[in-house]
Amino acid sequence: MNTTRTATAQEAGVADAARPDVDRRAVVRALSSEVSRVTGAGDGDADVQAARLADLAAHYGAHPFTPLEQTRARLGLDRAEFAHLLDLFGRIPDLGTAVEHGPAGKYWSNTIKPLDAAGALDAAVYRKPAFPYSVGLYPGPTCMFRCHFCVRVTGARYEAASVPAGNETLAAIIDEVPTDNPKAMYMSGGLEPLTNPGLGELVSHAAGRGFDLTVYTNAFALTEQTLNRQPGLWELGAIRTSLYGLNNDEYETTTGKRGAFERVKKNLQGFLRMRAERDAPIRLGFNHIILPGRADRLTDLVDFIAELNESSPQRPLDFVTVREDYSGRDDGRLSDSERNELREGLVRFVDYAAERTPGMHIDLGYALESLRRGVDAELLRIRPETMRPTAHPQVAVQIDLLGDVYLYREAGFPELEGATRYIAGRVTPSTSLREVVENFVLENEGVQPRPGDEYFLDGFDQSVTARLNQLERDIADGWEDHRGFLRGR
Repeated sequence: MNTTRTATAQEAGVADAARPDVDRRAVVRALSSEVSRVTGAGDGDADVQAARLADLAAHYGAHPFTPLEQTRARLGLDRAEFAHLLDLFGRIPDLGTAVEHGPAGKYWSNTIKPLDAAGALDAAVYRKPAFPYSVGLYPGPTCMFRCHFCVRVTGARYEAASVPAGNETLAAIIDEVPTDNPKAMYMSGGLEPLTNPGLGELVSHAAGRGFDLTVYTNAFALTEQTLNRQPGLWELGAIRTSLYGLNNDEYETTTGKRGAFERVKKNLQGFLRMRAERDAPIRLGFNHIILPGRADRLTDLVDFIAELNESSPQRPLDFVTVREDYSGRDDGRLSDSERNELREGLVRFVDYAAERTPGMHIDLGYALESLRRGVDAELLRIRPETMRPTAHPQVAVQIDLLGDVYLYREAGFPELEGATRYIAGRVTPSTSLREVVENFVLENEGVQPRPGDEYFLDGFDQSVTARLNQLERDIADGWEDHRGFLRGR
């Protein structure tokens, strides 16, 4: 007899409160019992409070950046009633779990809670110096692709002569980063990291200090020769490969380089075989962007991965992350037809991947996971008027070969118009990263955003900016003690 418990509507409990398909009456009944247990309230009052708590969990499970005052007004409560409700919410731990398991739960679990727990968000809100929670190293001096969507200035690169000194600067930064968070650093950049001949040494240096680095690469240079020449690359925690198509024509159209697809495919097959032979723990995965009208190609992506896995059946591809590029849509809104097409494509993709590539981890990110689960997701979009002049260097910075410290992840391209305005300072033999951040926080009035500057922010930057704006709004509205609704500490 199968004794596995199925979460039916009748069995729905408090931790299910943010599920879009949940039986709300069952949740309220379960919550009412909890309210009575925690507060001693009678049935009538407990039912009222339970309904409000269920509403809070469902709302913030889908809309994590809503200011508290806006929620209070929607519920029609006075400030004392709302404060009591927020306090009660915090006394029932399963409600927090429900929010994290909601359609937008990854905003909470992947970004908000870790940053809250580290104190990084409060440091940014209150303008206190703090060493960055996340440090991106941008070691690539050039790139072999000319992708049509990339903001890189054609031909822009770092001089070859700058690489040795740049690597010394990056090594010094590795020495400076606190070791309490093994994933505090990653390697990426506006240019291709694998074009740096000293990348393996930097990776080995970081691994020696206990860091679990991920490198973001197009894999064009991920050849057997590169891996043999730079053995330190095997000490990476993970390699994330950006895919620019699933055949030769798509790759050439996107990257401008003939034969790129076959070479990348060959490199990945070779890497999988070498990894299996070495029994290396390094993880391999893909980053895939869904372009408008291309959601139906996701099953082709699964077929491509399944073909690659034939090179190493016992150690297949570990993960794939899927994101959207609907940046041309006002406020991130999709038309009804686009939304339906995208949701159907995501559902097919997840089901097909479970069949053809079992065990592969799929990360749909914040908005796409919401959409797959049937919630009318509004893709997060920060505009110049909602950007923060002081940015968030206490949360994240990015450093290139010159030692320039960029405030946003998509600004770190050489010669990119307007990007130098978002340099907080430069790391030198006499100026540490900590000092650059401290000087910017305490002495710089910030950068006034201009139209188009929003494209310097990637998805992470946008999420952090939205959270900081929410926290500041809550504080300004007199909700400092409850700022941000749920917090990581």
